[in-house]
Amino acid sequence: MSRERETSDSQDDIIKSYFDQIRRTPLLSFEEELALSRRIQAGDESARDHLIKANLRLVVKIARQFSAQDLPLVDLIQEGNLGLIRAAQKYDHAKNVRFSTYASWWIKQAITRSLANKRRAIRIPHRKEEALKKIQRAYTVLSQLYARQPSTAEIGKEIGMSAYEVENILEMSNAMVSLDMETSIENGCLLDVYEDSTYAPDREVLNLSVRDNTLAFLEQLMEKEKQILMYRFEFYNGRKYTLKKIGEELGISPETVRQIEIRALNKLRANAGELKDYVYG
Repeated sequence: MSRERETSDSQDDIIKSYFDQIRRTPLLSFEEELALSRRIQAGDESARDHLIKANLRLVVKIARQFSAQDLPLVDLIQEGNLGLIRAAQKYDHAKNVRFSTYASWWIKQAITRSLANKRRAIRIPHRKEEALKKIQRAYTVLSQLYARQPSTAEIGKEIGMSAYEVENILEMSNAMVSLDMETSIENGCLLDVYEDSTYAPDREVLNLSVRDNTLAFLEQLMEKEKQILMYRFEFYNGRKYTLKKIGEELGISPETVRQIEIRALNKLRANAGELKDYVYG
């Protein structure tokens, strides 16, 4: 048996043993999740541990979506567990949302960040590393807001940096490697295996997660408020509707649409701290 096969079998055994262990903790009902959240906010560490243990299977399920990526499944699960722990600390029963819905974002975020760090061939100073994280967070937010790839100037404005500084940090985070460099592939070079960035399943999963969780936050609004924001921010067929067009769709005047939009945005702004923390991590 080859060493690679032995390693694969060993990892399969570890995962099977781990899964058998975590299945012993029963899944929680929504009411139990809310009750645990109240206890966690009161400082009960055992409640947090219970919430985490009951959702370890969720991490395994999500980690399998990334299992064809650069890290072994065992490592992906470990990274996802860090996201689960963060979610358990921040889960708020007052938002009346299932923990699995809330935690999925944090788990996927932890895994995709780990994958991104592994792909980086060189290390950069800690201060630059922190700036890079801010750039990545701003990119996620702005790409969802604009439904396109944001420019370095737009990213810089969002985080208080110049476009030049953003470009400089992005350049530092990527190693300079010749595409003609030979690889282990017979008669091949790096160009032959260069990643096609037009297809990035991990980024697609992350973007879908952001959209799903944004919709979950919109559920806090009244139905007409939610509809108007979805029309205004391109949730319907990728189109941004005018006040007049929305008024025609809903049978109300453009001015009424404007007033409802302002009211809805003010409601969301009241939770801006949580929303930013949720997205930025």
